[in-house]
Amino acid sequence: MFLAFAEAASYQLVRSEVPDVQREFRGAWVAVVYNIDWPSRPGLSAAAQRAELRAIMDRAAGAGLNAIMFQIRPAGDAIYRSKHEPWAHWLTGKGGGDPGYDPLEEAIRLAHARGIELHAWFNPFRAQASLKHPLSRRHLASSGNSWVKTFGDHRWFDPSSRESHTQALKVILDVTRRYDIDGVHLDDYFYPYPKVINGRSVQDFPDSKEYERYRRGGGTLGKHDWRRDNVNRFVRSLYVEVKKAKPWVRVGISPFGIWRPGVPRGTEAGLDSYDHLFADSRLWLAKGWCDYLAPQLYWRDAGPQSFSKLITWWRSQSQIRPVWPGIATSRIDSKEDPGRPASEIIKQIKLSRRIGNSSAGHLHWSMKSLMQNRGGILKQLGPAYQGPALPPAMPWLGRTAPAAPNLRAEIVNGETILHFSPNKAGAGVRKWVVQIRQDGKWRTYQVVQGPYQQLRLPMRPELIALRGVSGYGNLGPASVLQIR
Repeated sequence: MFLAFAEAASYQLVRSEVPDVQREFRGAWVAVVYNIDWPSRPGLSAAAQRAELRAIMDRAAGAGLNAIMFQIRPAGDAIYRSKHEPWAHWLTGKGGGDPGYDPLEEAIRLAHARGIELHAWFNPFRAQASLKHPLSRRHLASSGNSWVKTFGDHRWFDPSSRESHTQALKVILDVTRRYDIDGVHLDDYFYPYPKVINGRSVQDFPDSKEYERYRRGGGTLGKHDWRRDNVNRFVRSLYVEVKKAKPWVRVGISPFGIWRPGVPRGTEAGLDSYDHLFADSRLWLAKGWCDYLAPQLYWRDAGPQSFSKLITWWRSQSQIRPVWPGIATSRIDSKEDPGRPASEIIKQIKLSRRIGNSSAGHLHWSMKSLMQNRGGILKQLGPAYQGPALPPAMPWLGRTAPAAPNLRAEIVNGETILHFSPNKAGAGVRKWVVQIRQDGKWRTYQVVQGPYQQLRLPMRPELIALRGVSGYGNLGPASVLQIR
């Protein structure tokens, strides 16, 4: 029988200069629609799905990420236990089919145990990704509601409809209140992508009756401005209501990477997101209706959609809210971009750190590319990341920070066991940062999240520093322990 024994050791709290913690948002999307990232196919057992999810979180932590955008409402359905919408068929192969566990609860637990934020990713208006996909009887798109529109091969919750807004907000706020998520995340789907030829949409969303009703009621906006206003009102309401429910939960949006063709000058795009998707994402950034914007800058730095030119423009549109670009790790040596090297992704990460006035950050599309280690990207991410990073704070929401924590230690079987608790004099603690000094050099050892009161370190450092992090990301002063 193995017996643990405590070595004779003394410790004391000491004063010591502790270096700043590296700050950078390092995210990745985990898409469920079409089983892009997870689960690998519908119908896997609960145990197999959980194992795949665990492998994703292990890879994310090992790669140096600190945030996962986990898709939980692909199309009017749920990847969690919901009384408002049915289970998505991507889990079991059957709309409404119960997978036997709660994937969102599992994802949060796995992420937080690894110091990773979990942002719940919603599609507010997509109702059915393809007319071929089976729907549950509970699904709102199968009930004949007038506010569900067919557009090409999709069904859509009409963004002009009060019912669409009410349903989406009800679902998002239900998740925000019931689950320990770190963020609410939307992607680029507002009005659906139309077919575009020579810069002009050849499809029109079927909302003429709704627009005429608006005009008869005294509305004066042109049709395109009206559509943009429909989306703007939703985005503004979403931000306000999430902050009322849990003010520390980040609200992030990832729009199409080019606001309008020709902006900035020389930028080409076949799609006009302002006039085709009716997404005025520049306005949301300027108004502060999000805590971060993640435009999908999936192109190389050289060319008519220059990464550096676009990120320079995006970041010039905001004085406070950060712009963290989405980068296309999935396009490494792909059909979309043959021959693209992994070094292009590293280049874009470095550019995102030095261009403009934003805090550092980026998001990888998508997690599958990191699971596949496209082009050997993992080996290059190691030197680029250089250890754990803490997501940037949100000073526009609050600046209070936790006080230095209560801290003691013991040595057991050559390991250092930290025992700690928050100091009630300061703000609440959502995360902990552990820094250690060995051979005279400090490094961030770990970021942990959750109600931890004990941590095990497989070494005996010269000094150990523990700092609390508030829900708004503010870092408190360190308690520093010297073990003799």
